Amino acid sequence: MTVLYVILIIAAAIIILYFLAIMPRLGHRKPREAFLGVHYAHRGLHDNSSEAPENSMAAFKKAVEAGYGIELDVQMTRDKVPVVFHDFTLERACGREGKICDYTWDELMQFRLFDSEETIPMFADVLELINGKVPLIVELKVEWTDASVCPAADALLRKYPGLYCIESFNPLALLWYRGHHNEVVRGQLSDGFLKSGEFHGALYGILQNLLLNWITKPDFVAYNHKYRQNLSRRLCRSLYRNMAAAWTIKSQEELTLSKGQFDIFIFDSFIPSDN
Repeated sequence: MTVLYVILIIAAAIIILYFLAIMPRLGHRKPREAFLGVHYAHRGLHDNSSEAPENSMAAFKKAVEAGYGIELDVQMTRDKVPVVFHDFTLERACGREGKICDYTWDELMQFRLFDSEETIPMFADVLELINGKVPLIVELKVEWTDASVCPAADALLRKYPGLYCIESFNPLALLWYRGHHNEVVRGQLSDGFLKSGEFHGALYGILQNLLLNWITKPDFVAYNHKYRQNLSRRLCRSLYRNMAAAWTIKSQEELTLSKGQFDIFIFDSFIPSDN
């Protein structure tokens, strides 16, 4: 019986530690409410075969005119200018070699987005365009341990007159905000990394299961809606009443299936019928 008791105690301890590990921020609920009730256009209201490709000024202008919130991505150039661009590399969107951080702002201005006339916009110019007309979800692109985009983006956002929150796949970005601007609503992005087959190793298991929430204390979890049954994600919403964002919804059917399991919806490739 002694061995059984030891096993039960160890099992109970593991369960308790798991619930503590995934625990998000429990307070700070009122500021989250302002982000509800609107759908968010993924990288703007875009079409990459048009003159309004993703993360372009034209796509953001269209989203504002349609009354949608906007999700966008921010990273740093070589000369430390915050720009709005999703991929770390330029190949898909611009047909160029290298990364955003390999080029200066002036050099990046020579490139075009998806064969359109649009260029990679400065984050400051995007904020000026939107100017508080719709709420923003700002994804901070932190590759590995370089979190320099956080203070650079924060310096601009502190002067921004509108409603915004930040999110990132990298817990270091959330940790930076917890230490430097704790009142900002922050979200942990995650995915079914191991289930997708693209990623491997313990680190991605930790990120997939939100096991660093205990230190980053996110106000919301933004999860790939295809893996909405993830236990940690569900517990964060149901047990801890954490706000849940779904990315990226690409049809009305997917939106309908995600209703009731998420609170915020980031969409592209279609126009939601219930904005």
